[in-house]
Amino acid sequence: MKNRALILVDLQNDFMPGGSLAVADGDSTVAVANGLMANYDLVVATQDWHPSNHGSFAANHPGLNPGEVIELGGLTQVLWPVHCVQGTPGASFHSGLDVGGIHAVVRKGEDPGVDSYSGFFDNGGERSTGLSALLRERGITAVDVMGLATDYCVRFTALDAKREGFQVRLLRSGCRGVELSPGDIDAALAEMSAAGVVLVD
Repeated sequence: MKNRALILVDLQNDFMPGGSLAVADGDSTVAVANGLMANYDLVVATQDWHPSNHGSFAANHPGLNPGEVIELGGLTQVLWPVHCVQGTPGASFHSGLDVGGIHAVVRKGEDPGVDSYSGFFDNGGERSTGLSALLRERGITAVDVMGLATDYCVRFTALDAKREGFQVRLLRSGCRGVELSPGDIDAALAEMSAAGVVLVD
């Protein structure tokens, strides 16, 4: 599709069944991605790429457990299991993903002092990943977003895409969520819709 890019969010092993931060049914998104890529002139994949000392890892806070909430860099931070550590198999894309159909990879979460759910900026909105510039250089005005997880990285990527001035569609069939608390996925979908993200099945 001219002027429309596909953004694949974090289709990495650690977010798949069997991974350290597995999203239920997460691997079902891979076939959706593979089936869609050929329809776009530009396909961008985001990749969580954490150093082992990342502040979002519960293991780096003795006595605290995944799911607990702390303050990190002045921001509220959910603590997670160690995941997507740079250069590890868990950080690699799912083996079934057609990486040959991906034109660019944008890495995020490299600063140990702040998490980065969005494919565009860190959670403080301070550091850009360069994704906006990449899209604009290619003449992109609209993006379709899918991947993992609906209530975290997909949500923040879609919201930032909207803030950056792109038309945004969320491809619901290509998304799965974490649902740390009941209702999280529905709340994320409602927030995206209220922000002007078009939800499509």
